[in-house]
Amino acid sequence: MSFVSRGFTGRRRESAPGRLPPGQHDAGSDFPVLSAGPTPHVPPDEWDFTVQGLVAHARRWSWQEFRRLPREPVTADIHCVTSWSKLGTRWEGVSVDTLLADVTPGGGFVVAFSDGGYTTNLPLADVTGHKAWVVDTYDGEPLQAEHGGPARLLVPHLYLWKSAKWVRGLVLTAQNEPGFWETFGYHDRGDPWLQQRYAGD
Repeated sequence: MSFVSRGFTGRRRESAPGRLPPGQHDAGSDFPVLSAGPTPHVPPDEWDFTVQGLVAHARRWSWQEFRRLPREPVTADIHCVTSWSKLGTRWEGVSVDTLLADVTPGGGFVVAFSDGGYTTNLPLADVTGHKAWVVDTYDGEPLQAEHGGPARLLVPHLYLWKSAKWVRGLVLTAQNEPGFWETFGYHDRGDPWLQQRYAGD
């Protein structure tokens, strides 16, 4: 399996002082696409989202049920570990706080899982407190499959590999369980402002 489906060779832009973490450059109008493996194409009517694991009771939402949940617009800068950043991106979706509101989560960690077998791990504190969303629109349009549609996790304060594309659910866990890229040596948390790219950074 190819670990990265497509790289990025666009022009480097040095701009937006104070908004670019160390080692990052502004991708401007480009939105690079890098993925672990092929792009899944799941029709919305076949998509669902599940919260499970250490919860009082598991929850599942169909696409129609998910779309009826309270929605929020999100404007955020995003930062890829490969050094590009995209500023002022506009999304819409459902806060992870909303998805966890009535499941009584236990444990201190989550594993996000996706179509195609991708996983990534996060501390519960990094996806609650209005820090993370499951988004299904980008720039006012349905989220394209190449960018993670029909829905992806968005955790903009961490490197973008933590914002799992094609997301299908969260598993609450008591212990930290490394995901796909973390088992290949990427940093466990991935804070771009601390340049936490790889284990040991």
